[in-house]
Amino acid sequence: MENVIKVADSQSLLGKVIAVRGSVVDIEFETNLPAINMVVKTGKGLEIILEVHMQLDNKHVRCIALTPTQGLERGMKAISTYEHLKVPVGPETLGHMFDVFGNTLDEFELPQTMQWRSIHNPPLPLIQRSTTSEVFETGIKAIDVLLPLERGGKAGLFGGAGVGKTVLLTELIHNMVKNHSGVSMFCGIGERSREGLELYHDMKEAGVLPEMVMIFGQMNELPGARFRVGHAALTMAEYFRDDEHKDVLLLIDNVFRFIQAGMEVSGLLGQMPSRLGYQPTMATELSQLQERIANTKTGAITSIQAVYVPADDLTDPAAVHTFSHLSATITLSRKRASEGMYPAIDLLQSGSKMASPTIIGERHYKIAQNIRQTLAQYEELKDIIAMLGLEQLSLEDQKIVNRSRRLERFLTQPFYTTEQFTQYKGKNVSLKDALDGCERILNDEFKDYPESAFYMIGTIDEVREKIEVNG
Repeated sequence: MENVIKVADSQSLLGKVIAVRGSVVDIEFETNLPAINMVVKTGKGLEIILEVHMQLDNKHVRCIALTPTQGLERGMKAISTYEHLKVPVGPETLGHMFDVFGNTLDEFELPQTMQWRSIHNPPLPLIQRSTTSEVFETGIKAIDVLLPLERGGKAGLFGGAGVGKTVLLTELIHNMVKNHSGVSMFCGIGERSREGLELYHDMKEAGVLPEMVMIFGQMNELPGARFRVGHAALTMAEYFRDDEHKDVLLLIDNVFRFIQAGMEVSGLLGQMPSRLGYQPTMATELSQLQERIANTKTGAITSIQAVYVPADDLTDPAAVHTFSHLSATITLSRKRASEGMYPAIDLLQSGSKMASPTIIGERHYKIAQNIRQTLAQYEELKDIIAMLGLEQLSLEDQKIVNRSRRLERFLTQPFYTTEQFTQYKGKNVSLKDALDGCERILNDEFKDYPESAFYMIGTIDEVREKIEVNG
């Protein structure tokens, strides 16, 4: 970790450890008390890295450990670096995995000329932000038509294990590289190490690793490290946005674990807990992270964040504060996944603030509303169909069922990143083609075509090709 921080040799930087309580370390400095968020190093070989969180008085600071404190004892010397924690930035980071200190996790050696930047950057001033609302096209029909994402916005991805969160994230990374010539950042907060390794190999096999950076604060790491890994990822992403003027897709998994790490840090510092045991500063800490995600006139950071909702309680403070930052919510459904309807997005439970006629246009808005209305009516008719059968419905209701079933299948899509597991070749569909297809299905243009012809296709013109091939 010698490359993380340059340590000055002056005696005035020296302090000594006076108390160790697990991850909380109190240090005394005779002069030059380090400021909040400055890094202090201690231990026999100065291998233990701490971050200042409180100034107790003129001579004492309270720090949170970012690395394990085994072997630390009172009286040991500590050296203040008078610098924030720093991470490497630049094109050399692409294709590699990092930890919160900027060390590589994939045996890659960073060049000596690398630029290092503080993880504690302030959010962009309002004057530098772009005020126009732009849609971020993903090439995925279900998202672009019904849940348009905002360029420079934040979308929440809700779903349990095994419903396709990672596959959807992988496809979004692939399309980001292909459609926007952009860069992708994956930030794992409290990730299982197995998941991180699997994702690394998935990205490698999908061929998108050279255009992305991965940074992990793993589940077994101290809360101080997990609490800072989101800030480290944003510093890396801001370089590509501000210096290289690129669009950046930032994937965070999982925002709840960032809040959880903050709760642990707050508890270690002895702060009085707020409602349900959360830290009293939760709203501020989350805002400091989220407000750095923004778009400028020359580049944007668009974020998709996996969100765990404790006990499925949407009134939980962690969920409430996270929702207030999101411009779109994508809910994945286990039922749709079990039916093979991938991506398994619950189209009625998901939504986007961008889906208004002033942003996406009158035609797009009307088509999206008609799709929702048709799918909602079909949902109401399902009980009647289960009890009495399709034949007992009125002709109008039968038409609604036919449209819905074709729409549901048309909104499935073969992914590039799953080509090796399925027989379907990946498809990237433009918004225009997706809207045309949905509109033609709603107008009953394909009512005589079999439902199976709409499953796992790209544009609507492939329906006829599929029928000709299958006879």
